[in-house]
Amino acid sequence: MTEKNSNALTFQELILRLQTFWAERGCVLQQPYDVEVGAGTMAPETFLRVLHPNPYKVAYLQPSRRPADGRYGENPNRLYKHTQLQVILKPPPENVQDLYLESLGAIGIDLRQHDIKFEEDNWEAPTLSAWGVGWQVMLDGLEITQFTYFQQCGGLDLDPISAELTYGLERIAAFLLDVDSIYDIVWARDSQTGLAVTYGDVRLAEEQQFSVYNFEAADVEKTWKHFELYEAECKSLLDKYAALSKAKPTNDGWQSNKSRFPLLPAYDLCLKCSHLFNLLDARGAISVTERVAVIARVRALAVGIAKAYVDQQRAGTAPEEPEPEKTPKARRETARVL
Repeated sequence: MTEKNSNALTFQELILRLQTFWAERGCVLQQPYDVEVGAGTMAPETFLRVLHPNPYKVAYLQPSRRPADGRYGENPNRLYKHTQLQVILKPPPENVQDLYLESLGAIGIDLRQHDIKFEEDNWEAPTLSAWGVGWQVMLDGLEITQFTYFQQCGGLDLDPISAELTYGLERIAAFLLDVDSIYDIVWARDSQTGLAVTYGDVRLAEEQQFSVYNFEAADVEKTWKHFELYEAECKSLLDKYAALSKAKPTNDGWQSNKSRFPLLPAYDLCLKCSHLFNLLDARGAISVTERVAVIARVRALAVGIAKAYVDQQRAGTAPEEPEPEKTPKARRETARVL
């Protein structure tokens, strides 16, 4: 592999530069979520955080797995698992577009020498019952970012809305390094020896082996069973939360305490269902009619969690009820105890 632009940022330098840029502008730097997701939007830092009315700014790296997109490591531009940098700005600053363009300058893209276009591309995620008004950002004809104003998530209208910036890091790195294959991207370079470690050195085997598993080896019957088990557990938690919402509050452990109720684990279970659906789809195990029905099943979980999460957050911020006024006799009893 011959580098055409040896002075460009390596893959990890690109990540660090963007993280630094957004950290300097007040973003929390979160870590990648450790459950399989198809996009950075699905991580709780986006899906759940945008539901809350409080201001929040976050940036995080997110490996995104899409089983059907794998190509056994043979396609230079298509991956089973690609890497996104996700930025959420809630509420969106007035100069959000200018900030985004500044971030491109921070990674070495001279806007005076390149063509940047914002092409309308409204975004929708059926399994999350989420959508937004947005644009795909094109750099010299190459899509590098999805720019979205979230309008709805989990079937709920958002107030305030959030701005989402999703950088496609492999595409940007390949552009900066002027390489024809993602696998030729320089991931890192040894400062002592100058030796380069490529994207292929780090990830090619993963692409090859997961493509074999996703398309050929995954046991369809067992994968369906896993889906059904995760779905049942998620539904069970949502049913228990619904029952808790109708019951009189007590201090009798987690099953009677809204703020401690495990809705975040329920969302993990929903994400597992979403990934298993994508895996079954890659295996060719879902017909056209089944596909619509299974998407509806995952969406029902996501919508249920979103509604429960909003309720839980409201319960956590509600003022405590004042204690009833004590009678003179009660005050005397308290004084004796003290």
